[in-house]
Amino acid sequence: MGLLSRKATCNSHGQDSSYFSGWEEYEKNPYDEITNPKGIIQMGLAENQLCFDVVEKWLVENPDAASFKRDGKSIFRELALFQDYNGLPAFKKALTEFMSEIRANKVTFDPNHIVLTAGATSANETLMFCLAELGDAFLLPTPYYPGFDRDLKWRTGIEIVPIQCSSSNGFKITEAALLEAYQNAQNLNLNVKGVLVTNPSNPLGTTISTQELNLLLQFIASKNLHLISDEIYSGTIFRNPGFVSAMEILNQNYKHNHQIRKQVHIVYSLSKDLGLPGFRVGAIYSNDEVVVAAATKMSSFGLVSSQTQYLLSVMLSDKKFRRKYIKENQKRLAKRQRMLVNGLEKAGIKCHKGNAGLFCWVDMRHLLGANTFESEMELWKKIVFEVRLNVSPGQSCHCSEPGWFRVCFANMSEPTLDLAMQRLKAFVVDSTATSPCNTNSVTVKTTPSNQLDTKRKSVAKWVFRLSVQDRASEPRDR
Repeated sequence: MGLLSRKATCNSHGQDSSYFSGWEEYEKNPYDEITNPKGIIQMGLAENQLCFDVVEKWLVENPDAASFKRDGKSIFRELALFQDYNGLPAFKKALTEFMSEIRANKVTFDPNHIVLTAGATSANETLMFCLAELGDAFLLPTPYYPGFDRDLKWRTGIEIVPIQCSSSNGFKITEAALLEAYQNAQNLNLNVKGVLVTNPSNPLGTTISTQELNLLLQFIASKNLHLISDEIYSGTIFRNPGFVSAMEILNQNYKHNHQIRKQVHIVYSLSKDLGLPGFRVGAIYSNDEVVVAAATKMSSFGLVSSQTQYLLSVMLSDKKFRRKYIKENQKRLAKRQRMLVNGLEKAGIKCHKGNAGLFCWVDMRHLLGANTFESEMELWKKIVFEVRLNVSPGQSCHCSEPGWFRVCFANMSEPTLDLAMQRLKAFVVDSTATSPCNTNSVTVKTTPSNQLDTKRKSVAKWVFRLSVQDRASEPRDR
């Protein structure tokens, strides 16, 4: 008998994805304007650093909040002592008000239906524990955030079945794709418990349309499933069409259908909209009292500190700050996204038309040596090791078509982004000039195998199940 648990030694965490491998290569050789100007520029990390000055200005103007004072008197001891895992009422109220304001106050949220978690990662995993059993499945539209293979599956033992979306219709979710995914799950003898979507989409950088949301709600109603709408990017909208929350459609069309209302759950976080991933503040919103109660109990394993809650309760209760921040954040995101799109266009590269998020979904299919995922990996390695840009290849997002990449733009300065575009343009010019027979393709060499593993499972088998060994050792009942 081994000394370690199966969970500690199995390889089902998802950390071996090229998405995470790119981070590792960046950390070995990070770009710095002064100390390492030829290093790798990090374009694989969806962080929002564009409005730090707005937040810092508020902190300077409100020193009591940051020094844990109320009406000039220290409340350090109050915050240092144990707080129950329901969270501070003042913070839950301020958070729901911020969530409503992001949605143009078209939706209101009841603080009693909020469960605080240590980020959206914790929120999504907690919902898996609440809604599904070991071996059950959730359907996810592709392409999707690579971290979901870790967040949703690793500790819960649930399965992900892809809803295959195509560039032919802008990666829209269709009824045919939903039904096909549901049937694929049944063919695998998987019990489908729900659908999870990110809205706005990561990695597409687009909002889900009202038509798609209606389709999703009709689908879960017909199949008696849950819908999780991860709305972590809901405040990053910078261009029309605007953001429509699943809760808004629910209130319009299912106002008196209490059962369906219980089957829709919202995930939120301050990591992207407010640029505070290090604060670890996430939330679950559900109309199901049983889910709220169970998730609240589970939140004891990943609480948000009382000090963080207090500081943010004061900040987000400031209506003037909220409005200024939301407006300025959207303005700066729009400017930075245009800068990336324009830079890519100068290099002969187009993007999927986006209106939200901290990234663009970039079409490099014309740069592939062949229409294969092996060729995509070869191109990605060149971009990482020769161009020295860390971007995320589409296959790490489970895209069914090779040649798409996610490129982030909000985690760096404008000069750094400009340099990244210069490097990429020079690469494309040099590659097309040296291509012997086709100016629309790039002949690429494979980086030595000892640098990065290039193995790629076929898309037809891209249903990420636990290995046979892992599943065999898992108890079938809890």
